[in-house]
Amino acid sequence: MIRVLVVDDDELTAEAHSLYVGRLDGFEVAGVAHTGGEALRLVAEAGPDGIDLVLLDMTLPDMHGLEMCRRLRAAGRATDVVAVTAVRDQAVVRSSVTAGIVQYLIKPFTFAAFAEKMAAYVGYREGLGAGSGSTTQLQVDRALAALRSPASDARLPKGMSAETLDLVRGIARG
Repeated sequence: MIRVLVVDDDELTAEAHSLYVGRLDGFEVAGVAHTGGEALRLVAEAGPDGIDLVLLDMTLPDMHGLEMCRRLRAAGRATDVVAVTAVRDQAVVRSSVTAGIVQYLIKPFTFAAFAEKMAAYVGYREGLGAGSGSTTQLQVDRALAALRSPASDARLPKGMSAETLDLVRGIARG
């Protein structure tokens, strides 16, 4: 079960995101926070294995979402973060990647779009496994590719799936 912390200053939005999480198999809401400080406290209280994923709004009343993410990392937390925000600024998107945010979902969005991002996140998470052992280049490539939109499959040659292309690339690498 993937335990999710929903972080949004708007109570109605936080509730909607919590309901979305609740509709997904394999996910559960571990908590809801309306400020960055509250989110950091909940993550700390949950311990190292308590929160798997933070759904993070960028416009929090006490700090920017990026600052909250930086503080999370500075505290030694490797918790995954997905930005769920109305912020469309390209500099913020770039900084989000730098801060280790694995997905960026722009509000407003449908449940289908949310579910697609969460399915991609599951693919990423499963691709790298939960352990701290070694991995192969193919496993890394597959995990990171899982985060990309399925729309990228439209660029594949007719009749070729992303999985087949990954296998061909793996064979070509030796």
